[in-house]
Amino acid sequence: MRHALRVLRAEALKQHRQIFGSKLVLFSMLVWPLLQLAEAYYMLHPLQGGDSGGQRLLAFLATGTMGFTFFFSLVQSSWHFSMERQSGTLELLFLSPANRLVVVIANGFGALVQNVWLFVSFSVAMFWWLGVVNVAHPGMYAVVFLALLVPAVAWGAFLNSLLIFSRDSAFVYTLLDDPMWFVSGVRLPTSALPELVRAAGSVLPLTGSLAIVRGALLDGQGVGDLAGELAMLAGLSAALLLAAVVALRVGEARAQRTGQLRLF
Repeated sequence: MRHALRVLRAEALKQHRQIFGSKLVLFSMLVWPLLQLAEAYYMLHPLQGGDSGGQRLLAFLATGTMGFTFFFSLVQSSWHFSMERQSGTLELLFLSPANRLVVVIANGFGALVQNVWLFVSFSVAMFWWLGVVNVAHPGMYAVVFLALLVPAVAWGAFLNSLLIFSRDSAFVYTLLDDPMWFVSGVRLPTSALPELVRAAGSVLPLTGSLAIVRGALLDGQGVGDLAGELAMLAGLSAALLLAAVVALRVGEARAQRTGQLRLF
C-alpha cells in the first residue's frame, strides 16, 4: 500500500507540473463544461413548460455534464499518457519496479482529481441554488460519489492500458468524444434512444453512473431501489480492471519480444 501511494503521488505531481500547473487550465476546467451545459440547456429549454420544468431540465443536464466531465477527463488523460511513447518516458516506466496496474490507475486518478474538482464544486453550488436535490438520506451522497469515482478510475485504467500500446490514440480519443455522451444519456434520457443505441450505451460505465447519480440526487431513490444498477456498475468496473491487467500483460509480453510498444 505504501508503494502504491508513492506511485500515486508521483503520477499526480508529474501531471500537475506538465498539464495542470498553468492558471489557464483552471479557466478551461470550468468554462468548457459550462459551455456544454449551456448549449444543451438552451437547445432543449423551449421544449419544456414552466419554470419548474426548466429547473428539472437544468439539473438533469448538470448531472450529465458532471458525469461526462469525470469520464472524458480520463479519455484526455489516456491520450496524454500515450504521448509519452514519443518522449521516451514510457520506456522508463516499464524499466521501473512500479506495478504496471498501479501506474495506470495512478495516472487516471491524478488526472481525475485535478480535472473535475472545479466543475464539481460549481455543480454542487448550482444544485443547492436550484433546490431540486431530493435524497433518501445523507448516506446517498457517498453512494453518488463512489458511483462516479470507482467506475471512472477503472475506466481510466482500462483506457491507459490500451492506449499505451496503440499506434493511433487519436482515433480512440475521437471515438469516445461525441459518441460517448450520445449513447450514455448525458443530454438525452436513454429511454428516448433506439434499442440498439441503448444496448451500445449499456456497456459504458458512464451510463450506469448517471442512472445512479440521477436516481439518488433527483428522484429520491435509496440503495435498495438502485441495487440492480449498483451491482451492474460494480461488475463492469471489475471487468474493466481485469481487462486492464490482461492488456498490460499481453502488451508488455509483446514489447519484450518485438522491442516495440505496438499491440494494435
